[in-house]
Amino acid sequence: MKKILLSTLVIFLAGSFILTGCKKDYLETSPNASVSDQDIFKTTKNAWNAINGIHRSLYIQYNSRQDQGGQSKNMIDMDVLGEDLVFSTRGNGWFVSTYQWLDHRNENSWTVYFEFQFYYDIITNANMIIANIDNAEGPDTDKRAIKGQAQAYRAWAYFQMIQLFGERYVNGGANSGLGLSLVLEPTKEQIPRSSVDDVYKQIIKDLSDAITNLTGIPARTNASHINVNVANGFRARVALAMQDYATAAQFANEARQGFTLMSNAQYLSGFNDYKNPEWMWGSHQVQDQTTYFYSFFAYMSANFNSTNIRGNPKCINSLLYNTISATDIRKEVWDPTGTNTAFPIPPGGSRHKYMSRKFIAPAGSGSSIGDVPLMRAAEMYLIEAEALARQGGKDAQAAQVLYTLAVNRDPSYTMSVNTGQALIDEIMLQRRVELWGEGFRFYDLKRLNLPLDRTGTNADPSVASVMSVPTGGNIWQFLLPKDELNANENSVQNPL
Repeated sequence: MKKILLSTLVIFLAGSFILTGCKKDYLETSPNASVSDQDIFKTTKNAWNAINGIHRSLYIQYNSRQDQGGQSKNMIDMDVLGEDLVFSTRGNGWFVSTYQWLDHRNENSWTVYFEFQFYYDIITNANMIIANIDNAEGPDTDKRAIKGQAQAYRAWAYFQMIQLFGERYVNGGANSGLGLSLVLEPTKEQIPRSSVDDVYKQIIKDLSDAITNLTGIPARTNASHINVNVANGFRARVALAMQDYATAAQFANEARQGFTLMSNAQYLSGFNDYKNPEWMWGSHQVQDQTTYFYSFFAYMSANFNSTNIRGNPKCINSLLYNTISATDIRKEVWDPTGTNTAFPIPPGGSRHKYMSRKFIAPAGSGSSIGDVPLMRAAEMYLIEAEALARQGGKDAQAAQVLYTLAVNRDPSYTMSVNTGQALIDEIMLQRRVELWGEGFRFYDLKRLNLPLDRTGTNADPSVASVMSVPTGGNIWQFLLPKDELNANENSVQNPL
């Protein structure tokens, strides 16, 4: 492993991943005043390459590891740490030690290394854009669009990380535990960790600035770019994690404006097309951007011909599956029998009870390329409904928001008459079913201070190893990678 330096300067360009100290044909940068004179920041036309490079970085391979395909690794990590995604077997071993709650508590593991490196690389690139874009030649709308996206990316990256490496945020609490080093400009300075509270304050500031810059910007060219809706969606996610439910409901409602829920036919089409009307933000991949065995679809699809999928098709928690109405289109995403030949498998692949076909590699078993969903309107309906229900006295409003989503998935669904905790429980079940496999479950367990409980399900103890984890305790915090502690003398490890 290379050392992780918080000051490492990285440039992601649209066609390549460029890192200081890598191959000689890669662009090298230095943290001095000359950075602003680089061609990349002379004009907004060139600067677009930098922001497009961050988009591209979400699905490139890191550290020559098959399990490190950008944001898809985080998504898979977050779900295998939960109880709703079940490994049918050990397969070829990828993600098993994460599934067993080992990797995130090992400071030498590739998982903690990646989750730290990946997001700080995005932060470093965002910092360079934010520091230089105002002096670029070009239209003001381009500057605002580029800067707003960089601010949103920095906020998103810090939010993704603080939920892993910090203690859970408690509304009304001091939140004074160690969070992350707040690196907000290109620098080589070794920066100590700020508090959880300070990190969240910076996230909110960045999102506020991003929303201001992105408001009124002309329509984006595709859903890989962050627009004001996506920034509002980030703000809703952050408020939900902070238990600021009034703010979460407000921004979730604003975020979903202009987006329609997908049809039932689209729900069964494989979750692989960013042109889906419900997708607010997604990674768009084209055929010449080969992803081999490290992409999201190399692990989560039903049909790509990888060793992992052939031997370990991903399954849903059987108890969760049994809560789904028979008339709900989402019930058709999983096969409880393991014998339904309508479910595609790769050549030589195995079938298992409760296996999934939610994600389908669009080119079939020979290619792992596919668009990856990063934010959907359905999530915003669920955030709004949950946030309303948790405020108290707004059960009717929460039930109405939930109804809009639920009846779209299940034409036989009737307006919920539940109130209080029963309504919240119903909303959370809808959330677990709807967002299965999209990278939310560990985050949800931690923000709600819920235990992990795989008991009584189809999870195999010989594979899962850890079947239950009580709330609280150090185990809910990722350890910092050892390389960071070696590189940054001002950094401190989380409790072991």
